[in-house]
Amino acid sequence: MPRVLTNDDFKFWKENGYVVVHEAAPRENCQAVIDAIWEFTGMDPDDSGTWYPKPERLNGLPELNGAGMVEMYHHPALWANRQLPRIHGAFADVWDTEHLWVTIDRVNFNPPNRSGSEFSGFIHWDVDTSLDPIPFDVQAILSLTDVGEGDGGFQCVAGMPNRLEEWIKTQPEDRDPFRPDLTGLEIRPVPMRAGDLLIWDSRLAHGVSPNTSNKPRMAQYLSMSPAQEGNQKARDWRIDSWLHRKAPDGDAFPGDPRRWEERFGTTCALNPLGRKLLGLDSWEDGAATEEEAGEMRLAHIRGRGRATPGFAG
Repeated sequence: MPRVLTNDDFKFWKENGYVVVHEAAPRENCQAVIDAIWEFTGMDPDDSGTWYPKPERLNGLPELNGAGMVEMYHHPALWANRQLPRIHGAFADVWDTEHLWVTIDRVNFNPPNRSGSEFSGFIHWDVDTSLDPIPFDVQAILSLTDVGEGDGGFQCVAGMPNRLEEWIKTQPEDRDPFRPDLTGLEIRPVPMRAGDLLIWDSRLAHGVSPNTSNKPRMAQYLSMSPAQEGNQKARDWRIDSWLHRKAPDGDAFPGDPRRWEERFGTTCALNPLGRKLLGLDSWEDGAATEEEAGEMRLAHIRGRGRATPGFAG
């Protein structure tokens, strides 16, 4: 039985490859993250001249340089949203299981374009679309501010997961499997209100749009996938990251050179749901092994999971 998503939501999901869950987080939770971003970055909300600091470390994904990624991962305000039952319920609907782990990810601060600090936006995949089958996963973002067209929010090629395999056949063999040629493709901006959660199929080409407004766009990256409690290495890393407030590893996560969270941050207290979503407590018999989690993703690719066009609604 669906927990949060409606049949109309599932229909929209299978047609477009994304869905917006309205009022997934209270506005006061969003404001708490916004306040944390200002504090963490040292920027002044009343002085736009402070909104364009030069990054001390470049991102391993070039398109993310200038995209407003803020290397803050463990502020209690972030964990407060990760533990919300409505957000967990939405992902449980997509995966058709409650036994999930939450991602440990950062926030986005996309300021208005200005001379010398123009950001043109981008469209990409975070999965390797040269693989067969193309990996299935879900990604998501929680909007902290109201975002309309031109405000620097999420954009995508709607419906692409349904036609991706056929589209690939029309492309040259040496195409970039992470960056599509956008010729003939329509890019759709997705408006959101503060507190809305947007979940998308990782096979959906997506990205951040240019901000041509006069206000910054702020968002929290937040997703969930089947818990892999049999993967002790992954579980240990997650607990250590939470306990010692460490950033993830990888080229896409350069981390904060100041190590501000490690030095001055607070390890967030977790509620019973949050402890399971981290991996500190077990989901018991319902948790997937690493092999079973892989089979769940394959089931979605083959059309036997709710997150695919095969879901009947």
